[in-house]
Amino acid sequence: MEVPFQRKIKIKIFNTCLIFDPNGNQIGKHRKLHLFDIDIPGKIKFVESETLTRGSTVTVVETKFGNIGVGICYDLRFTELAQLYQKLGCKMICYPGAFNLTTGPVHWELLLRSRALDNQLFVAGICSARNTDATYHAWGHSTVANPWGEIIATTDHDEDIVYAKIDLKKNR
Repeated sequence: MEVPFQRKIKIKIFNTCLIFDPNGNQIGKHRKLHLFDIDIPGKIKFVESETLTRGSTVTVVETKFGNIGVGICYDLRFTELAQLYQKLGCKMICYPGAFNLTTGPVHWELLLRSRALDNQLFVAGICSARNTDATYHAWGHSTVANPWGEIIATTDHDEDIVYAKIDLKKNR
């Protein structure tokens, strides 16, 4: 009996943010660089590295307003990434994410404000609304900080739209 040759194929799954222009054209794709592994007994265990593959490139999209850097969720913790985006001429960094109810209350706003202040640019943190019927509960609180580290727009944990006036004259 002959058995066909079988090869295991490792499927790579990435946490990815696609960026589109106002006309619906894809102008960028960012794959999360830093995977979030946490185990706080009695609170939360979440190990992205069991499922996801980390990205390997930074993402800068050119817009008519200026360059925008992109990170995803835990990428926000890494000052070097924000510094690189500032050196690449970004006017803003956007971090879509889903901080949880353990780290969100103490780290989300603090990190957004820090990245903005340290690098003298605007930072937008876009977080999923909280869904208590889901197994994972996001912190919510989408927020925009200006180069002074001030919060200029925010929401609570419910589904909402954030509007912020971005005054590029306040950069640097």
